[in-house]
Amino acid sequence: MSKIEARILVVTDVGSDADLVRQLLHDEYPQVETSVGPERFAADFERHRPQVLVLAFKTLADAERCCLGLYRQSSLVNALPHRTLLLCAKDDLRRAYELCRKDYFDDYVLFWPLTHDAPRLPMAVRLALRTLDSHQAATALAQLAAQARRIAELETQLERQLALGQAHTERAHLTLQQAQTKVGTALDDLSHRILETGLDGAVLVRKPGQVTQEIGRMNNEAVLPPLQQAAQALQPMQQWIGALKTELAVPLQAARALAEQAKRLRPQLLVVDDDEFQRKLLLRVLVAAHYDVACVASATQALGLLRARRPDLILMDVHLPDIDGIEVTRRLKAAETYAAIPVIMLTGQSEKQVIVDSLGAGAADFVVKPFDRDILLKKVARCLGG
Repeated sequence: MSKIEARILVVTDVGSDADLVRQLLHDEYPQVETSVGPERFAADFERHRPQVLVLAFKTLADAERCCLGLYRQSSLVNALPHRTLLLCAKDDLRRAYELCRKDYFDDYVLFWPLTHDAPRLPMAVRLALRTLDSHQAATALAQLAAQARRIAELETQLERQLALGQAHTERAHLTLQQAQTKVGTALDDLSHRILETGLDGAVLVRKPGQVTQEIGRMNNEAVLPPLQQAAQALQPMQQWIGALKTELAVPLQAARALAEQAKRLRPQLLVVDDDEFQRKLLLRVLVAAHYDVACVASATQALGLLRARRPDLILMDVHLPDIDGIEVTRRLKAAETYAAIPVIMLTGQSEKQVIVDSLGAGAADFVVKPFDRDILLKKVARCLGG
């Protein structure tokens, strides 16, 4: 059997169970590590950085405690793309299904007691790795779509800046022409004053013709040439602006096409709020505004869902039942994978400290509940770059 290079970590509270799972996987996956005991889980996760995390606990409650402890103790668990595989008993199948459906875990295997379907475990790991690859590809596509939406205004911005540059160039050219006229007028006036009054008696003019000739020479040789050269120097700038429009025509056409494609991919939003009424209300408002929306009720669910999909924006309640929303936001912003996702905090409080802490954690904005529909949609659109 060919070996598959993949990082797998088995966590459990019983050493013999860890050895059993590792033995079942070892023939196909040589990189199987184990972690036994809750005091070691976070450190072992950060050391081995698994692609698949196998939860080999006899009870689902222990598996849930393990995951919650990982999310609380390790910031890497939020940042590292991985899949969680739950080993469960027959009596826990329904509960395991519900937990996976809610994104607490990614998949489950009927394992306790060890059944005759021994290949099911390595196959589940193989499927988890495939899903992880698909998720990473989907994440890259989502990031591309987000960037494409942001360049939708590129052509308009470029036209505006080129027109501004053209206006500046024309203004500079006109200013030089006016300066040339003013200098000529000033020299003529100086010549007139010298010849007529001798600058109020300060100058004795014996050869008026030579004075006129000398001032004319100064104007033609010392004053006009630099101004003319400056005016000529502006001509390449005007030509460059015209050429730039021509050269960028094809790239801009491609940008328009990409932006049109991006419009077909509706922005993905994630709502994290433990209040069911608020979730339903937000879902109705955002779907009506043509967003694709996923809703979860806890930080653990949100972090689990983030392993499977990458939203374009997160609406995060401040007070969550498991991990504080501000702390979750701080962790997401510290993780390279999620740092670019804008987060809007949802809070029932308008106290200054809550707002300061939210923005300090990296939130892009906040909405006070009960929210105003138009204000909410305006802030969502702004955070999405629209």
